[in-house]
Amino acid sequence: MLHLNMPLAAYACDPAQSRGRRFAQAPAPTRSEYQRDRDRIVHCTAFRRLVYKTQVFLNHEGDLFRTRLTHSLEVAQLGRSMARSLGLNEDLVEAIALAHDLGHTPFGHAGQDALNDCMSAFGGFEHNLQSLRVVDQLEERYPQFDGLNLSFETREGILKHCSRSNAEQLEQREPGGVGRRFLERTQPSLEAQLCNLADEIAYNAHDIDDGVRSGLITLAQLQEVALFDDFRRQALAEYPHLQDKTQGRRLLYETIRRMLSAQVYDVIDATAGALRAAAPASVQAVRQLAPLLQFGPDMRVQSQALKTFLLHRLYRHPRVLHTTGQARQVVAELFAAYLARPQEMKPRFLARCEAARGAPDAMSVSARVVADYIAGMTDRFAGREHERLTGMKLL
Repeated sequence: MLHLNMPLAAYACDPAQSRGRRFAQAPAPTRSEYQRDRDRIVHCTAFRRLVYKTQVFLNHEGDLFRTRLTHSLEVAQLGRSMARSLGLNEDLVEAIALAHDLGHTPFGHAGQDALNDCMSAFGGFEHNLQSLRVVDQLEERYPQFDGLNLSFETREGILKHCSRSNAEQLEQREPGGVGRRFLERTQPSLEAQLCNLADEIAYNAHDIDDGVRSGLITLAQLQEVALFDDFRRQALAEYPHLQDKTQGRRLLYETIRRMLSAQVYDVIDATAGALRAAAPASVQAVRQLAPLLQFGPDMRVQSQALKTFLLHRLYRHPRVLHTTGQARQVVAELFAAYLARPQEMKPRFLARCEAARGAPDAMSVSARVVADYIAGMTDRFAGREHERLTGMKLL
């Protein structure tokens, strides 16, 4: 394992060598470019909304379940821990982690899928691309430009996935920008790669916690998952009193803690080995290689088995499917209502629709405006709006 206080490596993103911002700004006197990005993200409106956006369980189902905000904080914590040991830029990792879900719809993946269906005739909906739209266009905080004007490296990390058609559109608007790598099939920075893996580690762990808290999965069922059960057994061997039924929460937390630590150390070790073998001398060299941030082979298999378990036992649980089905209906009916009556939206969104009136692509523009409006909603606001517009209370 690498030293805990490694200096910034040659293959790490150096803020002094950033590819810059779309709109030139003088450097901050006390902060690096990536620290400045992080601060802009934390203070933006979309970041605050994450506290009322769903992970798995809808916002009204309990006060202690994860939200997009708490998930983003956990991804940032895990990402920084790994970045420090690998000599990567912690501030860039943190900025990407805190922004990666800014474009997520209300109601989690159910809302995203419903909005994508609604937008199928108008270019579809991708939450990663929507996160980029938030920081590039939709935030209104500065007099001289739309968005947050983040650095290229942060924006690149936010755009985790992108279809070829959307990448081509990005390339037209910003030649050589954040869409180019999807066309050339190159890699993002190691900091961006690290956030992708930290995201996976975080949601697997907290979905176990939330699943048990909800009563939809049990510790007994989790014994089917080797990655979890190995650490449960270790915890019981060291702390036999955790076998008492009243100690279930402590046993769960101790098991998850050990599982998280093992995954983090595995990523650090496997990635350090990949870096030694590839020996990239720069960020640009990293971009030309296969992905270097990785689990070791055994941990990758075990992590995939955990994901499969959660898919069948939690995400497809009848209770979850019932509420997500209602959520999809809310989003679909909101979309239809706003598209038919754009005056029901906030004035600045209505103004965008009116500005496109009479243009050949007016319907497509209006649909994208409606998608922007709905994607920015919290769970509870979307529920209230649906009830106001339809007279039905589904959630």
